[in-house]
Amino acid sequence: MSKKEGKKRKYSETHPWIDFRLNMNAFDHQLWMLLGEARSKCEHIAGVPLRPETAEELHKVYLYKGASATTAIEGNTLSEEEARDYIEKRLVLPPSKKYLGQEIENIVNAFNLIMEWMMEGKAGELKPDNIKKFNEMVLRDLELQDSVVPGRVRSHSVQVGGYRGAPAEDCDYLLERVCEWINSTDFVLGDGFGIVVGFIKAVVVHLYIAWIHPFGDGNGRTARLVELLILLDAGVPSPAAHLLSNHYNQTRGEYYRQLAASSKSRDIVPFIRYAVRGFVDGLKEQLDRVRAQTMRVSWESYIHDVFKDRGGAAQERRRCLVLDLSGQAEPVPVTRIKLLTPRLAEFYAKKNQKVIYNDLKELVALGLLRQIDGGYLANTGIILAFLPFRKK
Repeated sequence: MSKKEGKKRKYSETHPWIDFRLNMNAFDHQLWMLLGEARSKCEHIAGVPLRPETAEELHKVYLYKGASATTAIEGNTLSEEEARDYIEKRLVLPPSKKYLGQEIENIVNAFNLIMEWMMEGKAGELKPDNIKKFNEMVLRDLELQDSVVPGRVRSHSVQVGGYRGAPAEDCDYLLERVCEWINSTDFVLGDGFGIVVGFIKAVVVHLYIAWIHPFGDGNGRTARLVELLILLDAGVPSPAAHLLSNHYNQTRGEYYRQLAASSKSRDIVPFIRYAVRGFVDGLKEQLDRVRAQTMRVSWESYIHDVFKDRGGAAQERRRCLVLDLSGQAEPVPVTRIKLLTPRLAEFYAKKNQKVIYNDLKELVALGLLRQIDGGYLANTGIILAFLPFRKK
């Protein structure tokens, strides 16, 4: 028993599962494969150059998904779209729902602080003050019970559902122990395993904060912010770092079941497996978005290559026509071509219908358009021929 611990603490009797132990030798091959897949997909997402507007949109989409998800788990009823509209000042909530917007705003502000820490290199080792800061931000400007002080460890007993938090007199000590443990050599796997170790640490800290329940309110949101901090510090790309909150929200019943089971069984591994499965599924969805953008860039590059030696106003008009049709999901009838975009309206303002037909016919002959059900659609599938051969 350490000097710091002194006499035997009450939590060791009431919460024996809080033992600061993790046996990674208990991870089976399937779990290691999932962790390896998560690492690989994170590296892929981080290594693909995106257009600035695409990168910004991807970041915003998952930021608002994460903010909406981490508050929805606790009962916030605003949708992802409403959350985004509120933060971007497009939605005014009535007084009775103002607190819902404040909850979202608090989480987004905390996300932004974490990103500032990352960019300024201020993250470093996890500290109790970081955790307390997140709780203070989570609860800022919300109506709370008199016994709850944002950012301050509770001095009273709490119970959520059938689960009672650790004894109040041990909470400060337990937060310090969590940080010491997570920063220790217990979580070292060697070079090249940063993302894997970061993921394990993030999920374990999340679980321990949920077990300890150190604050009077906002413990779940605080735990998920700490999880985000650790994931980003481990090198997980920012859009991917929000995926776990989204997974927990989408599988809310299983999330609470796993939390409860982990304390009863004293086994962390099933919760890690549950978390990484959802994380990998989310990464696959993100990679689909990234792949779609990459295909779009390749398609546009191919169009420019086709027209690079074709001069004249007619060829420029046809190039713009196929580019503008490339953004359409359904075949566009000839009668709508002039109305499709402002530049096409300008190109064809003084042209008769025959010119449009001739342009479309030429683009079909070049293999850039397809005629379907009386309309025209960009033949973007041609890019698939440039992919490496793979047996189906």
